[in-house]
Amino acid sequence: MTELRKRGGGGGDPDSTDNLSDKEADGDDRLGLQGDIEGECDVDSKADTPDVPLSTADTDNTPQCLNKALEGLPPRWKNYWIRGVLSIAMISGFFLIIYMGPVTLILVVMSVQIKCFQEIITIGYRVYHSYDLPWFRTLSWYFLICVNYFFYGETVADYFGALVQREEPLQFLARYHRFISFALYLAGFCMFVLSLVKKHYRLQFYMFAWTHVTLLIVVTQSHLVIQNLFEGMIWFIVPISIVICNDIMAYLFGFFFGRTPLIKLSPKKTWEGFIGGFFSTVVFGFILAYLLSQFQYFVCPVGFNSETNRFIVECEPSDIFVMQEYTLPTVLQNALRWKTVNLYPFQIHSISLSSFASLIGPFGGFFASGFKRAFKIKDFASTIPGHGGIMDRFDCQYLMATFTHVYIASFIRGPNPSKVLQQLMMLQPEQQLGIFHTLHSHLRQRGMLPPAAAAQA
Repeated sequence: MTELRKRGGGGGDPDSTDNLSDKEADGDDRLGLQGDIEGECDVDSKADTPDVPLSTADTDNTPQCLNKALEGLPPRWKNYWIRGVLSIAMISGFFLIIYMGPVTLILVVMSVQIKCFQEIITIGYRVYHSYDLPWFRTLSWYFLICVNYFFYGETVADYFGALVQREEPLQFLARYHRFISFALYLAGFCMFVLSLVKKHYRLQFYMFAWTHVTLLIVVTQSHLVIQNLFEGMIWFIVPISIVICNDIMAYLFGFFFGRTPLIKLSPKKTWEGFIGGFFSTVVFGFILAYLLSQFQYFVCPVGFNSETNRFIVECEPSDIFVMQEYTLPTVLQNALRWKTVNLYPFQIHSISLSSFASLIGPFGGFFASGFKRAFKIKDFASTIPGHGGIMDRFDCQYLMATFTHVYIASFIRGPNPSKVLQQLMMLQPEQQLGIFHTLHSHLRQRGMLPPAAAAQA
């Protein structure tokens, strides 16, 4: 069976692009896209994967000064120190970005999103570049712009209602935002149909799907990161920090104590690293939640002041960020000699977030590992020495951001008075007056309106 499949793939050295046949009419057999057979090992499945040249991630772009300082160390320890130094540098940069405020964070999220998209699209281009597919890269970036216009337009309408109401051009864009977004996408859709070439129909549809799946994975989930940020910077900082902690601690436990392989997709991952990372992350998340819950800057939703045209982070902290007293279970009372303990409710929520980041979050990394193995590349890019590309660092972050958004919507978020007020301000005066009378009548029936106020109204 293996021999037949190798013959179908062209035979010879599977890593050589020179063995690709040019005789197939649609080019699909060259890429072995006729279907995978489950259960086959990696060696046998080479005939089913494109013969992709190794990415630039395989080149050593470590700073020369760092290479010189680590000269003479065994490769394992050299990689350990390179990853360590660059990790400290990235964490320091993360703290600096947080200090610079919400606007900087939003810009950084957008930059990361664009870079991740570019890395994945570049892999597709590298796989299919010999076919000279018309407009592939142009349409990919065009769809990225369309999707970002849609998502960020929705954000502006939701969180900057007062500003939109004040500017007439923005009112027009906000009112017809979804129609404009659909029209832009439709233009790209028509451009794709017009670009179809008889010889490459199927490949072009593969790449159309490639672009849309990339948009779903990268752009949609990065938009959720920004949505989490507007709920309060703590919902941005804690999820990202616990994923970073889990990544570091799993690596350290695996490096020093790892003996038992965890999953075939990532041979370097071990059970010791997985378990050590879990407990370390839960403890770290619990402590970080305690520290950040004390500061209004982190717990208040990010708002926009239309008078000063600035972001504001001021509020009366919600109940989950107010210290409360909890009675411990009897077993813990006997063990710790404590009957009660004072905690921020958010610390309890942090255990759920940390558990997801440690137990489910790594599957984002496993998914990325499977993707890279499918195309025989080591990393998505070589942006960060010792770490690979930006997407290599954010494969788990996007999954974590989606979970955080769902968690907030399911267990945390309630009605938002400021958002309701913004929507009311966008109504016509007669509509506002109608709502006022309805609300006044409702409050009077419930006895919440003082008699004097009711008589004056």
